[in-house]
Amino acid sequence: MGGAAPEALKGEDWAGEMGARWLASLDRFEGMIAPIGKALLARAAYAPGERVLDLGCGGGATTLAIAEAVGSEGAALGLDIAPMLIEQAEARAAAAGSTARFVCADAATATLDEPPFDRLFSRFGSMFFEAPVPAFANLRAMLAPGARIDLAVWAHPRDNAWMMEVMGVVRAHVEVPPAVPRAPGPFAFEDLAYLEEVLTGAGFTGFAAEAYQGEQPVGGPGATPEEATDFVLASMAAGRILAEQGEDVLASARADLAAMFARHHRAGEGVMLACKAWLVSARA
Repeated sequence: MGGAAPEALKGEDWAGEMGARWLASLDRFEGMIAPIGKALLARAAYAPGERVLDLGCGGGATTLAIAEAVGSEGAALGLDIAPMLIEQAEARAAAAGSTARFVCADAATATLDEPPFDRLFSRFGSMFFEAPVPAFANLRAMLAPGARIDLAVWAHPRDNAWMMEVMGVVRAHVEVPPAVPRAPGPFAFEDLAYLEEVLTGAGFTGFAAEAYQGEQPVGGPGATPEEATDFVLASMAAGRILAEQGEDVLASARADLAAMFARHHRAGEGVMLACKAWLVSARA
């Protein structure tokens, strides 16, 4: 095990490092989580004419899908703090001839010169607020009374083998501080009671949730064990942690990750590991 332990797992800098990492592996990231996004879109069931705000839209894939569902008489606006992702989303929309629009801003404090939205959508974009209650209250101010929100958030890490298996390898090489419950990050809303508390505190009502469970391809559909390893080391916080330990630790961990992913690789599908997310709805 490496000698130097990270002081703490740093928060995701989506306007900087993490946004750049996501962009560099955009297709692989989106390929991993596309089935969950599809399930959330089906649950939301958007209708022509609705105005929808897509929180944490990333590269804009979900915003483009929403724009298609609501049609030219509706509106789909993607909101993200990462300027490099908004630039990519705008390029995608232009190439597709989509009516989707995008704004680069911090949703926790942003004010939009827009009519109220009928709906709010977020595929894994709502878990990173430092102060979630005021942030969601700010979002609620952008919505029409009774507007429905639909969120996908990760369930507990123990129900997400894609995370547990990776961190198991990482912890064999470097000491990692335990996660802080409810801290901003991918698993901030693993506890549904806490998420309901946040949304209720922000003025939302009618909280409801259902579980999404399945498998997801680490590094995207069809990735080889080596490609999945490169993806994790280049794109996830685990890669940053290992890189800080030096080349010897990184090389050893790389070999162990590739071996672990090989055990979960299925021809024609990729590196398949279990995942669980919560699909949550409430009303403004």
